[in-house]
Amino acid sequence: MDRLDAMQLFVRVAESGSFSKAARAAGVGQPAVSKQIAALEEHLGAQLLRRTSRGLSMTEAGQDYYEAALRLLGDLEAAESRIGRGQVAPSGLLRVALSAGFGRMYVVPRLPEFYALYPDVSIDIDITERHVNLIESGIDIAIRIGRLSDSTLVARRIGSVDIATVATPAYLKAHGTPRTPADLEQHACVALVFHGAPRPWEFKRAGSEILFTPQGPLRSNDAEHLRAAVLADLGIGHNASWLYADELESGAVKRVLADYAPTHFPINAVWAGTRQPSGKVKAFTDFMAQVCADHAHLKIR
Repeated sequence: MDRLDAMQLFVRVAESGSFSKAARAAGVGQPAVSKQIAALEEHLGAQLLRRTSRGLSMTEAGQDYYEAALRLLGDLEAAESRIGRGQVAPSGLLRVALSAGFGRMYVVPRLPEFYALYPDVSIDIDITERHVNLIESGIDIAIRIGRLSDSTLVARRIGSVDIATVATPAYLKAHGTPRTPADLEQHACVALVFHGAPRPWEFKRAGSEILFTPQGPLRSNDAEHLRAAVLADLGIGHNASWLYADELESGAVKRVLADYAPTHFPINAVWAGTRQPSGKVKAFTDFMAQVCADHAHLKIR
């Protein structure tokens, strides 16, 4: 039994609550994981996991070993990062979860710079608008826009999102300009769909929150389709301002209801567990923080 491999597998099992999920994340078969955990328990002379019909849970000894394993693995990663010229060059496959529009517009165009710095890292981009379970999906790091709800994740804020309500000059000339959120009832609104329903638009004025459910001729779960619809004069959009950064600057779209704009939302890099990030995760996080800092619509406010 390789004790380090067994320790890493045990941490994966403990965090995912499943032998099969840990096996998928590690790229091995489930029998191999079960065998490693059994050998680890035999080596320690203690039961680490309870196996019931409802799943897995850690014993008291398992919880103690889990916390110690996190510290040891974190210390090992930190030590490895200090070897050689102050830091081991990050290498290997990095699985990153991104939203489609953000990835295409702001991440992929900057990747040549990242690869110039870290030529031994390869990136697998998982496109999703939903907050997937990082451990179950084998994701190393996710870039998430908006408020975080999963307290088990480690997060580093790297930027901010400004929500803008926008329309083309042609649309506004034909249909008029809304002065209050209530005026949107008389307009075609291009809505983002989340879990099968239009996501409400949030506005704020004098400390009060106003929610509006958009209705219109087109809705989509993809931000770039919403952007295309707005640019095609189909209606008013209410999205992250970075989606229209060039058009706002050129005047191809106009911002409306600016006095009712909601507060900024954070952009976070998140990873699972309480461990220190690996070298490649830290390198990508630092890189994305710089990407956000370089864009007025993304920098921390």
